[in-house]
Amino acid sequence: MGADRTFAYGAAAGLLGDLLFGDPRRGHPVAAFGRAASAVERVLWRDSRAAGAVHTAVCAGGAVALGALASAAARRSPAASVALTAAATWSVVGGTSLVREARAIAAALDAGDVEAARERLPHLCGRDPQALDEAGIARAVVESVAENTSDAVVGALVWGAAAGVPGLLGFRAVNTLDAMVGHKSPKYRRYGWASARLDDVAGWPGARLTAALAVLAGGDPQGAVQAWRQDADAHPSPNAGPVEASFAGALGVRLGGVLSYGGRVEHRPVLNDAGRAVQVADIERAVRLARRVNWLALAVCVAADRVVRAPRARTRAPRTGRGTS
Repeated sequence: MGADRTFAYGAAAGLLGDLLFGDPRRGHPVAAFGRAASAVERVLWRDSRAAGAVHTAVCAGGAVALGALASAAARRSPAASVALTAAATWSVVGGTSLVREARAIAAALDAGDVEAARERLPHLCGRDPQALDEAGIARAVVESVAENTSDAVVGALVWGAAAGVPGLLGFRAVNTLDAMVGHKSPKYRRYGWASARLDDVAGWPGARLTAALAVLAGGDPQGAVQAWRQDADAHPSPNAGPVEASFAGALGVRLGGVLSYGGRVEHRPVLNDAGRAVQVADIERAVRLARRVNWLALAVCVAADRVVRAPRARTRAPRTGRGTS
């Protein structure tokens, strides 16, 4: 079994495991990483960028090193390498949990239980749920589905194709650190700077691939391209902008506008101003688009992995036949 097939089989098995079972119910590796990162923070925290950079290097570097050691241990057995890649993929992607939460909120809204939808919204995003009505909750869910399609699935697959298990674990570590310390609160404005900037860099390729696949998999390719080109750069996040804009255009809805986080009100630009207001039914449409994007991303990443690794495999292959002496 070639190295290129290791990623293909392992990533496909891991993504299928996520589809069938969702996140691991006990001992989730991401939760364990979060506890370890919190312990490191308690030792290193200072109100400085330098301390935050050390925190990021220790935590993200540790995850990459762990992945490299595990890959080296499994390298002699193709079956073990596939199993390791599958386990790592399953542990770092979160597509099914995202879908379940989005559909649970949609079901509450369909039943007219806005309060139940508000109670579940923090499981999906950090908005202030009490400030949102039904339309606002639906818009928040669609935006979260779009952004997390890149953060929770596509970005991980991109780095898995580029760097194997170390890439999978490293990407999830960086993304988790950004969620923990990368926000602009007084405590983390300086300390979390390195984690936030590294997350921007790590998320860049996955966000562009997600946006491109949303154009292909959505119902309005022209609208998706137009929204991406016109509105993405106005978004405060360099990676969420292209993803949310392309989803907005593909679904024919307006995203963005006034948001509230932790009592802080943000006025974000409207994405796809030509679209209509988000409705509850658009949550399911966004979920289905995300599913299509995820599987297309797997196909693209597997193809890219094979193209990159095939010349290396030919170079390493032993030559056979008689010499010409």
